[in-house]
Amino acid sequence: MHRMDAENLKGLRVDRADTADRAALAALDPVAEGGDPARRDAIRRWCERGVVLMARDASGPVGYCVLEYTFFEQGFVTMLMVAPRARRRGVGAHLLTAVETACATAKLFTSTNVSNHPMRQLLRRAHWHPSGVLHGLDDGDPELFFRCPGTRTVRDAGATPFSAP
Repeated sequence: MHRMDAENLKGLRVDRADTADRAALAALDPVAEGGDPARRDAIRRWCERGVVLMARDASGPVGYCVLEYTFFEQGFVTMLMVAPRARRRGVGAHLLTAVETACATAKLFTSTNVSNHPMRQLLRRAHWHPSGVLHGLDDGDPELFFRCPGTRTVRDAGATPFSAP
């Protein structure tokens, strides 16, 4: 993480979200806030399953990420969202570090569209490695897959696993 990011993260904490956090997560997510019922339903399901890490500062929730184990039984960051008002402050990098620590498998992956330049830049700065391309999910906008460079297993990190019950 860059020194400037660390300075901007004063007071930021990351913990597991639960069903009581659904509305706050939907409010910080522009897609859900825009009325997308599929995203709102996904946030509800993720919270019910306990697979959401949420970043909060003194103002409240500022971002979240979803860690699942449905990608070849490896950790997969299904979603990483930072509230528009909190972007470019290191929240995304902090969430990536938290999810890496929480991951219960030896490998951790994520994906993003070619058009998602902010996420690609975040992954590049965090030294995630490109690991593949999938065409056909979104017409004209291939999905790029990335692998975390140094995922620490729960045993190695001494952390508590963050996994679906």
